[in-house]
Amino acid sequence: MNKISLRASKSTGAASLLEARALTRDFDEGHVKALRGVDFSIEEGEFVAITGPSGCGKSTLLQLLGALDRPTAGALLYRGESLPDLPNPARYRAREVGFIFQAFCLLPTFTAAENVQMPMFETHRSVSERRDRAVELLKLVGLEHRLEHFPSKLSGGERQRVAIARSLANEPTLLLADEPTGNLDSENAHSVLELLVQLQQEGGRTMVLVTHDATIAERAKRVLRMFDGRIISDQKP
Repeated sequence: MNKISLRASKSTGAASLLEARALTRDFDEGHVKALRGVDFSIEEGEFVAITGPSGCGKSTLLQLLGALDRPTAGALLYRGESLPDLPNPARYRAREVGFIFQAFCLLPTFTAAENVQMPMFETHRSVSERRDRAVELLKLVGLEHRLEHFPSKLSGGERQRVAIARSLANEPTLLLADEPTGNLDSENAHSVLELLVQLQQEGGRTMVLVTHDATIAERAKRVLRMFDGRIISDQKP
């Protein structure tokens, strides 16, 4: 079995991994303005939290960073290339980004090991390679004893750990976490947060984490606070 890789590959190109310039996103034919001219840059290897009240545009911004949605106007660059203009955004999502959602988003009819393998179907890994990597990732998050369990047989904390393992499947450069502890009790939330911090630090990955919880945001090295679709502060806790 090959030794598992935790560390994301480093770019030798532009200094900023992500950059937004006057980024806007409108809905309902312009009547709802979710983002109102957002500007920021994120360096490779940074741990950035985006915080603010509900409806301020946090999740909308994260969806744009993951190429799950397109901006209405402005520029959004990944390593100097326009994300909205990528010829194959699905490839970007599969190869460059690991997603962690509040609702876990695990497939209920697949085991933990099978769920972790899902992103690897976009690669050239063999069946045995996909299985071996899934096993190693589940060991990494402390679930080697839950490989064949279905999501319905896992606790909330365990399901989120499976989702974290899945997010690492293709050794992404960028981790995007949307309220990853929102559906967990305080004990599991603390455990999952510690795991994310550890993985980000040891792997050297860039992580952008959306949360409304200021105590969680303070674990990041940098906090972008949003209000009414704008970034109103950019601080280091």
